[in-house]
Amino acid sequence: MDRENGPRVPARFPGENDATAEPGVPAQRTRRTTDTTGGRRGTGADGAVDTARTGPPPAGAGLRFGVLGPVRAWRDDEPVPTGSPQQRALLAALLLRGGRTATAAELIDALWGEEPPSQALAAVRTYASRLRKALGPQVLVSESGGYALRTTALDVTTAQELAAEAEKLRAGGDRTAARARLAEALDLWDGEVLASVPGPHAETQRTRLEEWRLTLLESRLDIDLEIGAHAEAVSELTSLTAAHPLRERLRELLMLALYRGGRQAEALAVYADTRRLLADELGVDPTPELSRLQQRILRADSELARPVEEPAPAAAPVARPAQLPATVPDFTGRTSFVRELGALLSSAEGSVMAVSALAGIGGVGKTTLAVHVAHEARPHFPDGQLYVDLQGAGSRAVAPETVLGSFLRALGVPDTAVPDSLDDRAALYRSTLDGRRVLVLLDNARDAAQIRPLLPGTAGCAALVTSRIRMVDLAGAHLVDLDVMSPEEALQLFTRIVGEERVQSEREAALDVVAACGFLPLAIRIAASRLAARRTWTVSVLAAKLADERRRLDELQAGDLAVKATFELGYGQLEPAQARAFRLLGLADGPDVSLAAAAAVLDLPPRDTEDLLEALVDTSLVESAAPGRYRYHDLVRLYARACADRDEQPPSEKEAALSRLLDFYLSTAARVYAIERPGDRLVDHLEATAYEGLAFTDRHEAQDWLYAEANCLLATVRQSASSPSTLRRGVDLLWASLDLAESGTNSKEYEAVATVLREAAGTAGDVRAEGRAALTLAYVQHVSGRFDEADGHAHESMDLASATGDDLPLCWAANALGIMALYQGRNADGERFLAQATASFRACDDAAGEASALCNLSRIHLAMGQTDIAVELARRGTDMYDAMGHALKGANGRYALGLALTQSGRLAEATARLSEALGVFRDSRQRLWEGMSLFRIAEVDIAAHRYAQAASNAETALVVLRGVGGEWRRGQVLVVLGRALSGIGQHGRAQVCWKEALGIFADLGSPEESEVRALLLETAAA
Repeated sequence: MDRENGPRVPARFPGENDATAEPGVPAQRTRRTTDTTGGRRGTGADGAVDTARTGPPPAGAGLRFGVLGPVRAWRDDEPVPTGSPQQRALLAALLLRGGRTATAAELIDALWGEEPPSQALAAVRTYASRLRKALGPQVLVSESGGYALRTTALDVTTAQELAAEAEKLRAGGDRTAARARLAEALDLWDGEVLASVPGPHAETQRTRLEEWRLTLLESRLDIDLEIGAHAEAVSELTSLTAAHPLRERLRELLMLALYRGGRQAEALAVYADTRRLLADELGVDPTPELSRLQQRILRADSELARPVEEPAPAAAPVARPAQLPATVPDFTGRTSFVRELGALLSSAEGSVMAVSALAGIGGVGKTTLAVHVAHEARPHFPDGQLYVDLQGAGSRAVAPETVLGSFLRALGVPDTAVPDSLDDRAALYRSTLDGRRVLVLLDNARDAAQIRPLLPGTAGCAALVTSRIRMVDLAGAHLVDLDVMSPEEALQLFTRIVGEERVQSEREAALDVVAACGFLPLAIRIAASRLAARRTWTVSVLAAKLADERRRLDELQAGDLAVKATFELGYGQLEPAQARAFRLLGLADGPDVSLAAAAAVLDLPPRDTEDLLEALVDTSLVESAAPGRYRYHDLVRLYARACADRDEQPPSEKEAALSRLLDFYLSTAARVYAIERPGDRLVDHLEATAYEGLAFTDRHEAQDWLYAEANCLLATVRQSASSPSTLRRGVDLLWASLDLAESGTNSKEYEAVATVLREAAGTAGDVRAEGRAALTLAYVQHVSGRFDEADGHAHESMDLASATGDDLPLCWAANALGIMALYQGRNADGERFLAQATASFRACDDAAGEASALCNLSRIHLAMGQTDIAVELARRGTDMYDAMGHALKGANGRYALGLALTQSGRLAEATARLSEALGVFRDSRQRLWEGMSLFRIAEVDIAAHRYAQAASNAETALVVLRGVGGEWRRGQVLVVLGRALSGIGQHGRAQVCWKEALGIFADLGSPEESEVRALLLETAAA
């Protein structure tokens, strides 16, 4: 078997059925059963147990035993004493015989081997007698001159059953469930097997059970790689190869995990380290399997880049997405198009990838036709169907990398394995689809450039594209131009929605209606739906309404104006309150709107707002994106804004609506900030708001709101740049939402919006807003590791804040400049700025800010070698945070304190403080600081010579910091990872890490470059 495919899950450990081996795992696999009688097992009239009907209770009922750790026994979850080490050795020997009788001679040999004491037989009888009293005479029985245990409730048996079940699940293609069973089995191990049990038998079994555990662990890791969790597996495999350096299967899995994570050089370095180790220790070469894997990595074998499908009767992909929207039940006409596109899609089965692009004006039915055809073609694409609305008709089309991230997750790729760049995501997307038959529906595309990265690129897959433009520059695409319906098709669609009976008696009026709709399917559907919902209307009434030019636009006959006319049909029949809601809610730029935000826009109670929104959903003018959230189609939004420009009275109400939305977000974000950072004075320095936001009692609920609203919030901030009256509040909203700068997911948009606001403030001559916007830029650039840019914007913020007397930004800017000086090695500057920040925060009565400056000042003194001062400053800052109940910032204090304690040699304290910080950062979803805490813990591990643990923590830090923190921080982690790997003898892989770090620092011009060069020279000399 090719070992890249992994071994079968071992249900039994080595030697189990070998007649010449020591007694092993019991052959029977008795499963735990459930008493379906509710516990009343055959009681007679007097309440006694009726053994004639049920039989006696099984021997040892309620007893269970464990040997995968200390030898232990429990009765109904209460511990049962198992006696002295020799007595536990006897118990273990009997348990591992699976109910078979062991003679006295066999037990003596198991306990003492070739040199038993003179009273060995008497000792065995004494131990057996004591165990019988503890366990019961029906459990430990004497027979044929020996002893036997009548029980099957043993942790080894349970592990065996779970492993067997995992094997079946894996063979059936359910890798996720198989992994879960293996993890459950491995969890049964609790420290050293047969801990403190003496004797040769125990030693033999200890070795075999440990070997079995490692084999199960290899199988679980093999499945991890098959399901795409290679990034997570690297950390564990690094530790395991350090603990078991000669175990080649673990090295093989590590190489594969590194290669699939894009770390080819490290994978090859693992092979070089392994070959060197085997030659030095054993005088042998690597196994053929390991050598073949090395050759495949050297060739960049594409089959290694994705999980290998193992043959199984019911094999299935890791994930089979079914994302197609529902097809409409009244789909009408388009027969020739359905036949043409269906034939093209079915031809993809054995040829090159098929691409069809449908073009037409808005409302002509492109999406409806594409969805209908896609549903009919589903049997030809058994591995799934992907769908996305690319929002190409709007001003902010969805970025291809965003779509690829969503598609990869739908195809079973875990978040941590999704690359950052567009090219890398596209490559992984094509690799993941290779060998699968998947249909991709790309709806509402902007242009060919947007969709090219989203095309599968392999035979057997197909793509359907809809767009308002013809994709003439999309090579190889089958182009379809979709026009309006024929009069017959239009009347048929109208009839299906309204009903045959109502249309039959007014056929001429019905023809007038569909003609007034321009034969556009969307217009017809809206008109027919309105009529169907009003039983008192006749078709003639609707036709008369549409004949009135005041109720529809003259431009109904051509182009996008036909879409506007379609929307006019629905809008013209709205009640005044509904029409106002439709106009005002369309003003917001966010991708959707929550009920609470909509209530702010409309200045209405949430209940009334919900009634209006649901009415708009009923008219198909607004969609219900999710419970409590609503969205506009991009063309409908444009129409709503045109209506607002035309109809809203007074015109100032448009600005007032957006102002209320901005107030809602600013007020709510300030409360999120306050609940996360009690005692922080930032909220006291924000612009006043006239509209109340949401209140929270739980910080997790507050965080959930912030991250859920991130896109809408940042869109509102961007919109605020268009008016001097909203600009300051927009800047303050960005400042209060600075958690989004650290999230990785939102940091790029956060920076882009901050740049827009800074430029707008400069244009408007608003120095105060410009200074605060520059401060937010400094913050997000610091987070991304671009320290020179951050330093420049912090200086700019300080100058502007000084000019306007804006006290708090002045404090923050000084604090930021101190941090930048620390990173740039300008310790004297850093000390000066942080001393200024400390005094300024104190003058502003901002204890949280003062604590922050003290913790940062601690790091400056640490860099200058003043360890005792550093510890004292960090402790003072942490104590101040704790006194305020400031858990999140308290974690920052513990982080600084952990660094100082590490350098002072107090490693146990350092680990404790950093671990406390890690827990808070992880709970608060602060990925940057979670990753950095893991990195610092790895540094402590190296100082304590725990190299394997250091490597594991550093690997995990790399995974957590993907997409956040910047290249400088990645370089720092790589240096520490290299030190850890060198400590466990993986010198080749260490050099690869250092070379990558060297390239990062050289590109950045960082002083760490010289340190890494010295490390590489040192290892080369060795």
